[in-house]
Amino acid sequence: MHDRPIPSLRLDGKRAIVTGGASGIGATTARLMADLGARVVVADIAPVDPEALAALGAVAAVTGDVADEAAVDRMVAEAEAHLGGLDLVFNSAGIGDDLVPVHEQEVARWQRVVDVNLRGTYLVCRAAGRSMLRQGKGAIVNVSSIVGLGAFPGRSGYGIAKAGVIHLTRTLACEWGTAGIRVNCIAPAYTRTPMVRALLERNVFDPTAIERRTPLGRFAEPEEMARAAAFLLSDWASYVTGTVLPVDGGWSAYGAAGPVDKSIPGSD
Repeated sequence: MHDRPIPSLRLDGKRAIVTGGASGIGATTARLMADLGARVVVADIAPVDPEALAALGAVAAVTGDVADEAAVDRMVAEAEAHLGGLDLVFNSAGIGDDLVPVHEQEVARWQRVVDVNLRGTYLVCRAAGRSMLRQGKGAIVNVSSIVGLGAFPGRSGYGIAKAGVIHLTRTLACEWGTAGIRVNCIAPAYTRTPMVRALLERNVFDPTAIERRTPLGRFAEPEEMARAAAFLLSDWASYVTGTVLPVDGGWSAYGAAGPVDKSIPGSD
């Protein structure tokens, strides 16, 4: 037995900003963080109405485009003013893309996907990091994707952006670690969010093919991403930084050709 206290998975008293916090993984994580005791400000490109804010358990909302430098600096400053400082960041703001090969891709659309997903994450980390560096502590969790872990033909903008988020995460972990700031990211697989539902409605991909390719045989739920993020933000992960946590049902582990073999060896 040891006499040191066990770190808490709770986030009591922590001051947090969640980007993309009005829907999907962002909203689910904001709600879980609030349930775990954090004081949360949600940031989104559109205003969040008071009823939705109350449902999230958030103390305030800030509005702006994460790809806009001035807007990000303002949103982070407003969040700090609401909270009296900043301890935690969950960078979930992002947009999806379409299955378009590089030689047919519109540069403006490609650039917008990169700007929101990568530039936006960079700008929020930079603005929040300045505050955390002054206080000598903090934790950031960014959102990458399985699309950033391996090549997905037709998804060059999203894949490049999410791969960039991984590199940014590792760079910041190395730059800021001695200042007491941890920076990690999760790499979700296909999750039942409004963004994925919109892709399904446009027939961008076949859901049954995704399920067949995933060892756990299903899409993820937003709550499963939120729990992984909460762990990385909590003191349970006090010695974890610069890591990429695939929350993907085994997708990135699977290396065989074709769909996952659902038979169980020795079950006959």
